Amino acid sequence: MVSTSICVRLAAVFFCANATAQWLDHKTEAIPRTADGKPDLAAPAPKTTDGKPDLSGIWKPEDNRPCPAIGCNDMKIGQEFMDMGWSIGGLPYRPWAAELVKSRMARNGMDDPTSHCLPGGIVKTHTVPLYRKILQTPGLVVILSERDAAYRQIFTDGRPLPSDPNPSWNGYSIGRWDGDVLNVTSAGFYDGIWLDRNGSPLTDAATITERFHRVNFGKLEIEITVDDPKAYAKPWTVKLNSFLAPDTEMLDYYCLENEKDGRHLVGK
Repeated sequence: MVSTSICVRLAAVFFCANATAQWLDHKTEAIPRTADGKPDLAAPAPKTTDGKPDLSGIWKPEDNRPCPAIGCNDMKIGQEFMDMGWSIGGLPYRPWAAELVKSRMARNGMDDPTSHCLPGGIVKTHTVPLYRKILQTPGLVVILSERDAAYRQIFTDGRPLPSDPNPSWNGYSIGRWDGDVLNVTSAGFYDGIWLDRNGSPLTDAATITERFHRVNFGKLEIEITVDDPKAYAKPWTVKLNSFLAPDTEMLDYYCLENEKDGRHLVGK
């Protein structure tokens, strides 16, 4: 048995998942390895039987932010988790959105839906410091998330987006292949989703485009374009990096299980 703890401190909120489980040191099958048996993450990206790049695997976000004083181990908070626009000099907020972000930051993220165990939406799923697993089949790509054992479906069977969708946290996603890149278009979101911890808003007018490119066996680039004319003066694009987590497995993490943080949330 192997014991693991993934703890992350976010402003005034402290999330911690403790678990004891099997399989956390089980070698991933069909993975290229070096002569000493270590995963060869620089090997070419795998292909499916139909010749498409295979995005399947367990992925973790890039560790590109200094570790907070409390709660660090092998998974750190990325820059984009806190501020989605840090790499492009800031997001082109409309005036009302800029004021909203300022007030949300002043309240230390107290009103972040994820602070109250609600979903974070598809953009935050790429940056939250927990594992996610991609399963790729003909006509469908599924993304499983450790957080609340959630799922997302990307249909690649040629169907269009729904014309009158019932709004949801993840919206509705369709994809098509452009060479080695999977282009995904998503719409039909709830109004009020936060894109990052600072509180960058997403409205029900938004369309999100993602470009998934598996550069090699161990690296997945995800280019995200947000077109939300209600909240932003123009569409904007950021590029995220995810890295394969070999020889391990996901663990359930339920935000509400033994949750004791909400009562201690402090704003201004």
